[in-house]
Amino acid sequence: QNDSCSSTAGAGQQFQNWKMRAEQAKKVEFVRTAEKLKTQLANIEKEKIGHLYNRKIYFGHFIALVIVLNLMHKETVGTMSTLFCLTEAKILQQLSKIQNNVKRLQQQLKDVKPTPEFVDKLKEMMEEVENAINAFKEEQRQIYEQLLKEEKTAINELSVFERKVELWALGSSITEKVSKLPSARVSVGKTLENHLPEEVVEFERFLQRTGGRQGGWDDYDHQNFLKVWTKHKGRLPYVDEALEYLCGRTKEDIEQHDKWYQEFLILQKRKKESIKKWKEKQQQEKEGNLKEKEKSGKMLKEEWLQHEEAQKQKAEERKRQQAAIEAWKKQKAIAFAMEKASQLKLEKEKVKRQKERQHQCHMKLLLERYTLQKKEKEELEKLEKEKREEAEKEERKRIAAEEITKFQE
Repeated sequence: QNDSCSSTAGAGQQFQNWKMRAEQAKKVEFVRTAEKLKTQLANIEKEKIGHLYNRKIYFGHFIALVIVLNLMHKETVGTMSTLFCLTEAKILQQLSKIQNNVKRLQQQLKDVKPTPEFVDKLKEMMEEVENAINAFKEEQRQIYEQLLKEEKTAINELSVFERKVELWALGSSITEKVSKLPSARVSVGKTLENHLPEEVVEFERFLQRTGGRQGGWDDYDHQNFLKVWTKHKGRLPYVDEALEYLCGRTKEDIEQHDKWYQEFLILQKRKKESIKKWKEKQQQEKEGNLKEKEKSGKMLKEEWLQHEEAQKQKAEERKRQQAAIEAWKKQKAIAFAMEKASQLKLEKEKVKRQKERQHQCHMKLLLERYTLQKKEKEELEKLEKEKREEAEKEERKRIAAEEITKFQE
């Protein structure tokens, strides 16, 4: 029972995968339709190669292509939607049948009877469910493998288509740029003749006149032409093989392109030889100029050495003068310093003498004051002594008088 349920789930997953592959199949169908339209457009452009630089024609073709692609896309989507609905209904019918068988088997398992008839019936139902699941798986596997093949084919076709579209867009953008450049509307003669060798000018004129380095062909066709042409080394039998690679090209187109390519190789060879000679001439002129430069360089070197020697002597003279000036300045500074020191010494001695005189005067004044005070003191003591002696004398007189008086009595 579990195996049957898991098988049903696996079938559902395969159905989802198939649905995704169906969506991719839509894209494949659309790409194929677009490729056909692109081929038709390429043929139209090849017929209109003379009007390659006409932007109005190119834009008109592009608009027509877009309109047709939109219509084809709508038609393809409608067809694929109808096909998908029918296939989806068929798959749902198969899954519904398997699911009903599984449900009947589950109901039988709910009421198990241990009889040989029941076992045989159960075995028959299980085989029926298993066969239905296996048949569904095998059918889905085949569809899946077919879708894988279609996917691989679609991827390859998409790669080729993208490459062609890129080349197509690149060619149109280059055409537009060339038409906008001022040099595209002016002849190359006067511009190139003044700067390039004649062979180079001739080669450039040839390219401009014949549609560039691919002779007016697109890169895809030109590369295929070169591959076959190189393989056969330019021998004419290559034309039949080239027709197989160049869809939309006639034998006359290939033969005309072959003539153009032969002339292209000749002019290119002349151009290379001319450029080689021009380079050799330039090299000779360069060597001559180099010798002249070496000669003038030697003269300049000698003049420079003489100039350097003179500058060196001047520098040494300036150094000597500078040294003498520095010595004189130093001597003057020393003399000035000594003079200043002498002046300071004299001023110090003068101040010292003044201080000594002031000290002597002060001491003299003190001495005179002391002498005067001493003299005054001595005179005062003398007066006091005289007064004392006078008093003593008077006292002795008084005492003597008293004694005389007493004696007289």
